[in-house]
Amino acid sequence: MKKLTDCKGDPLPIFGKGIVTHCDVEPGAVPFDSVWNLKVLMVSDLSTGSSDIPVPEAGQFYMIRSAKSGVLLGRPISVYMSRKAGEAAHIEFLILKKGKGTQELCALKKNDEVELIGPTGNSFPAPQKTDKVCIVGGGIGVAPVAGFASTLAPKSYDFFASFKSGSYGLEYIKANELTVTTDDGSVGVHGMLPAALTAQTLKEKGYTVLYACGPTPMLAYVQKICLEAGVQSYLSMEKNMACGVGACLGCTITTTEGNKRCCKDGPVFKGEILQFEPPKAKPVFGSARGNDGKIAEFEPDLSVNIAGIRFENPVIAASGTFGYGSEYSTIFDVNKLGGICSKGLTLLARPGNTGVRLVETPSGLINSIGLENPGIEHFIEYELPGMLALKPVTIANLSGSSIETYVDGAKLLDKTAVPMIELNISCPNVKAGGMGFGMDCELASTVTRAVREVTKKPLMVKLTPNAPDLIGIAMAVREAGADAISLVNTFQAMSIDLNTGRPVFDNIRAGFSGPAVKPIALRMVYDVLQAMNKLPESERIPVVGLGGISCWQDAVEFLMAGAAAIQVGTATFADPYTMIEIVKGLSDYMKQKGFKSIKEFRGLAQ
Repeated sequence: MKKLTDCKGDPLPIFGKGIVTHCDVEPGAVPFDSVWNLKVLMVSDLSTGSSDIPVPEAGQFYMIRSAKSGVLLGRPISVYMSRKAGEAAHIEFLILKKGKGTQELCALKKNDEVELIGPTGNSFPAPQKTDKVCIVGGGIGVAPVAGFASTLAPKSYDFFASFKSGSYGLEYIKANELTVTTDDGSVGVHGMLPAALTAQTLKEKGYTVLYACGPTPMLAYVQKICLEAGVQSYLSMEKNMACGVGACLGCTITTTEGNKRCCKDGPVFKGEILQFEPPKAKPVFGSARGNDGKIAEFEPDLSVNIAGIRFENPVIAASGTFGYGSEYSTIFDVNKLGGICSKGLTLLARPGNTGVRLVETPSGLINSIGLENPGIEHFIEYELPGMLALKPVTIANLSGSSIETYVDGAKLLDKTAVPMIELNISCPNVKAGGMGFGMDCELASTVTRAVREVTKKPLMVKLTPNAPDLIGIAMAVREAGADAISLVNTFQAMSIDLNTGRPVFDNIRAGFSGPAVKPIALRMVYDVLQAMNKLPESERIPVVGLGGISCWQDAVEFLMAGAAAIQVGTATFADPYTMIEIVKGLSDYMKQKGFKSIKEFRGLAQ
């Protein structure tokens, strides 16, 4: 099949398959393991079946992901080096290990398959014979400009490479003059790019054209000095992308010529047309960071207080996902958690729902358990002693089918040593009670007040995201005596059996949880806290956030939204160590940023 080309005759991007020929740590990058070298042999065009693969030009990139990827989108990675290999193309990338997508790419092994869309974007324009060329690379941005430099005659350009620490990606450089700068002074000139390259330098060296790729602040600086020195610049930009081919308009950047698509009109632009916006917010640091910018060594305090109860850390196992704590005790040390919410408890034992109970979906899980539990009296006699023997704070999750059963259950729990009750008015998997009480302000208020009257235990009310007025219900339970709120519980969902054409679950609707709900849950927690913060401080109650939290970064987002603590549920099924890793990740993050306690960054987003 004939290759498709644009009106200029240039080949359009293809969707192809590649085979990994090499994947290893890039020497010289600091910290170790932060940058990887990935080599791929692109062997076929999946859209046409052709094996005649175009070779990318310097400055172009690919949307790339593992064929076994767990991420939705490919990652835009600039080409480092490329060459023709028969009908196939040999492509080399430098990858900064950052998020889940790049972590997957750095974990590839020889002969693994990858999927690529590309080559996409434009390329660096060749200099004129009379030009004196300056090339600048910052951090991982060294890769595309190093690839471009390799297309030029040796000694026909000067190259400036700027890193925070160490250096890498320079093996193909054959510069007349190579200057390396590092922020920590570990290699070359001590300092960032301005320590070696200024407008005056451009003038003194007589450069007529400059090519650059790197962090946005560096590119803004390069644009500035080039304009001052009257030097033509070509800057390779970076933006988050979805399609990579110019269709979604998610990667537009502002220019003097209007919005431009970074993936299609770029990534290489004339420097003078770019409009760099100042950062909307500055990086935040805690009290352990001194005026000199250095962070003193310290051990962060992860403890939090909810309704007078101290938690060693803000990570709590969510109800319905962790049994009574002992179930996971042989897998990891559950005593490292801040708290454990019991399985949902009802006054009398419940057998739960009939039929299918679990359906896995992309990035989520639909469950129809139906609050199966042994009843509160059995819990008090048999399960509660084991929970109380553990170090994490025990929280009894109380549900019911009527106000009377809620009240009678609360009376029984009030006579025990359980530190806290989580009033569940949000379970979507029962026909009576549960979420029915959490959908209406008056009902939510009534059941909360009724339980409040029969127990002196701290009372945390668990809310449903399916409520038409979540903020109204949050305020209603607060006024009715709730000491804290936890949200969100699962979202109503369903699944259909393709063989029978009937709903999978006997109750038709079930509860959806998992990473897919996290952005929505975060927004809801943020909204409730925003409303809560409008009240006098003495009238506010803490909010515990949950919903799709699967890593420490998710936890930090909820805490920055204002959550007093977080609960983790479905993620434990995917990786039992999730909560332990979140605790460690929180501690490491606080050390890195200088936050001595959770309260130093809680609510920063409000």
